[in-house]
Parts: sequence; structure tokens; C-alpha cells
Amino acid sequence: MKLGYKLAAEAFGPKELIRQAVRAEQAGFDFVEISDHFHPWLDVQGHSPFAWNVLSAIAMRTDRLGLATGVTCPTVRYHPAIIAQAAATLAILSDDRFTLGIGAGERLNEHVVGLGFPSVQGRHERLVEALDIINLLWQGGYQSYDGKHLHLEDAQVFDLPEKLPVIAVAAGGKQAAELAATHGSGLFATEPRKDLVETYAQHGGAGPKYAEVSVAWAPSAEEAVKAAHETSRWGVTGWKVMAELPNPVNFEAASATVRPEDVAEKFAHGPDPEPYVTSVREYTEAGYDHIVLMNAGPDPDGFLDFFEKELKGQLR
Repeated sequence: MKLGYKLAAEAFGPKELIRQAVRAEQAGFDFVEISDHFHPWLDVQGHSPFAWNVLSAIAMRTDRLGLATGVTCPTVRYHPAIIAQAAATLAILSDDRFTLGIGAGERLNEHVVGLGFPSVQGRHERLVEALDIINLLWQGGYQSYDGKHLHLEDAQVFDLPEKLPVIAVAAGGKQAAELAATHGSGLFATEPRKDLVETYAQHGGAGPKYAEVSVAWAPSAEEAVKAAHETSRWGVTGWKVMAELPNPVNFEAASATVRPEDVAEKFAHGPDPEPYVTSVREYTEAGYDHIVLMNAGPDPDGFLDFFEKELKGQLR
């Protein structure tokens, strides 16, 4: 099992995210994963730096730490050719420590370029085509592609790494888990769903299986829940809400009735390692082997110290 630390790009500026990544390596995390957003979920979070710049800087400041996007949408705000080039470059800069996390995206980030946001079926169709294009370009040479939604004309990525990055495809259902096996080389999930792992394996998937676990560390359970409720209550609204709303003000409204006790049920929280161990165990028993801890507590350094001194040994 590999343990990862989530860099919350919605909650911290670029220099602070780089600092946290360096500290995460020192604390014993195996990798960091960063959200690739244009907007934060809530205005109170107050940040959203360009994830690819941050990852590049982290690659140059760390030695063994794995890097991942969690996740990038390569269909609206980005063209997949740009992502193929960016991921190849980052793989070289990091000496093959990079994993490309890919997903169908949220309206929150994709609508900003004025091209609208597709239906669920349209998003899936575009994701298939985007993965086709990325995989084509990573074969080397000039490539063209004429899809229903996406196109590529005489394009070549000239700087390719010796070892191509894993493409971990985000799956909220079995259709996407199958896509992760047929068009990707890894699986990415946010729930401890064994059926997604099984579907991935049934269709030939044999790569790493990433999963995010929501946690909130603070010296007391009350402080942890208060902080998580303030900045991360959007996380209990459900994927249909999270995928469709366009701006932080809409998430403010959608999460207005979320109570602290609702957040407490979703987040392992407080100063005791046991809830964290229990939450992680749910995912490992479901078959996930790359576990990302997403800390919504008020003190990232306190959490990193807690991981290093108390939690890491129990999780290992």
C-alpha cells in the first residue's frame, strides 16, 4: 500500500502547496496528489493556482515523492493534446514519478472557457476520445484523430519520457471503471466501492488503484469538525451536485443546510488515530492500494506531524 497526501489547491496558494509537499516527503508520504481546479469550491477557501506549475516546482524540490493530478479533465478547459504534452514533460522533470489522474470534470472548472458543459453521456464520450488522443500521442510520431467531439491534426509530442506515466481514470460507476481498464492504466475513486475494483479487474485492469479518504485533524474533535464544515461541507452534497454547479456561490447555497454532524459522519477526524485507520481499512479491504488522505483540518503542519509520529506506523 502507498500513502498519499492531498494538496488542496482550492485552500492554499502555490508556494504553500510546494512547502507542504516537501514536508509531506519528509513525513514519510509516498506521493502527493493535487486537485486541478480553476475555481475553489467555496469562496472561503480562496485559492486555485495552476496545478501543473505547482507540480513542476515540487518535482524539482523533492527526490522520491510521487506526484499525481487528482484529477484533470482533458476535454473542455484543456485539449487532450495539451495534457499529453504536459504530462510527458512532468514525467521527465520528475524522473518518472508522475501519475496522470484523468476524469470527466465538473462544471465549476470547465464552463469558464465558454464552451458549455456536456451531459453525462457527452462527458463520457469526450473522455474516451481524449484518452484515445493521449495514448496516440504517447506512441510517438505525428498523429491525427477525427472523433465525434475532439480532433487532432498532425501533432507530435517531441519530448516523451522513457517510461510513460500511469493514466488513472476516475470512476464513479462501472462504465468509467471499464474505461479505466481499456483506455487507462490505473483506477481512481472517491468511495470504498469494491464493485469498481472488480469491474476494473474483469476488463483487464492491472494497474494501481487510487482512492481518496476524507479526514480532518485537529487537537480536538470539535475543532476538526468546525474546520471541515467551514471549508469542505460541499463534499457531502453528492456527485450530481458537485459535477453540475458553476461557481462557488452556488456551492454556498447548495451546502447551506449541511450541519457539522453531517460532516462528522463523512470525515475521520480528531486527534485519535483509530478513526483514520478504520477509514483507510475500508478502502484497502475493497482493493485500493494507493490511499490519499485529504485533510480538511485547520492545521496542515499539525496533521503532517500527526501522520509522521502516530498514524504512519499504524497504517503501514
